[in-house]
Amino acid sequence: MGNFLAGRVVAVTGAGRGIGRAVALAAAADGAKVVVNDHGVAVDGASPTSEVAESVVKEIQAAGGEAVAVADDISTMAGGQRVVDTAVETYGRIDGAVCVAGILRERMLFNMTEEEWDPVVATHLKGTFTVFRAASAVMRGQRSGTLIGFTSGNHQGSVSQANYSAAKGGIISLVRSAALGLHKYGVTANAVAPVARTRMSANVPVRLAEIGEPEDVAALVVYLLSDRAAAQGVTGQVYTVAGPKIAVWAQPRELRAAYASGGWTPQTIAEFLPGSVGVDPMPMLSEVAAMEEAARGSARPNA
Repeated sequence: MGNFLAGRVVAVTGAGRGIGRAVALAAAADGAKVVVNDHGVAVDGASPTSEVAESVVKEIQAAGGEAVAVADDISTMAGGQRVVDTAVETYGRIDGAVCVAGILRERMLFNMTEEEWDPVVATHLKGTFTVFRAASAVMRGQRSGTLIGFTSGNHQGSVSQANYSAAKGGIISLVRSAALGLHKYGVTANAVAPVARTRMSANVPVRLAEIGEPEDVAALVVYLLSDRAAAQGVTGQVYTVAGPKIAVWAQPRELRAAYASGGWTPQTIAEFLPGSVGVDPMPMLSEVAAMEEAARGSARPNA
């Protein structure tokens, strides 16, 4: 076992499988006491079971680490609070909250139902909020701590995952808001956009040129949870990790602007905007045709 997180208490949601499990195991291996949260559901959010979280706790304990399981649904305020309360009641503090939990319910926007929208947004976005909200209250008092949200490259948009993409974009804004609001209390917040082989990435309808394993993502998360990252001023950032690659996303900013001394009309905008302000090309548009062709040959809901 290492000591990069020695003495720290870390809560990880969605820690029963995939990236969440890898993060929990890596944090424990580097010395953290871990609260393993997983509602134990299938990819679509169905069939919860507490055994998933408990199995990871047993793995950590078998390797000589310390961990406790919480099977609560973090899409509820009570569930998010329970994760943090368990950390404080069991280990006396919480130094890191990593929100990996997520589900998928895919459908084209024009066919998507409320039952396909609400649970996805609730698990990803609200589930990050409930844990961040509870953890930040403790961290504010401690004057230290780290919040990590999990987003996706799909925050740029997705053909058949409007619910997922909207939630992932919201997580980025939530992380940046947390970084701004908690900075004076010594608390950092960052987001990770992983590209790794998991059960959620298995049905992506295009070949991913850059992809790694959950353990690659876990290494970055352990760093972000550490004193080293805080001392180096890492906060309010979005990082992609895909195997050997780590990339940082740009902060939102204006590209170009134009001014009209007498105000704008639809006519002057039509004449002026294309050549002066213009557009910022959407990278994902160039991939849509390939995605649609791949989707036609699969069982994924694309119509």
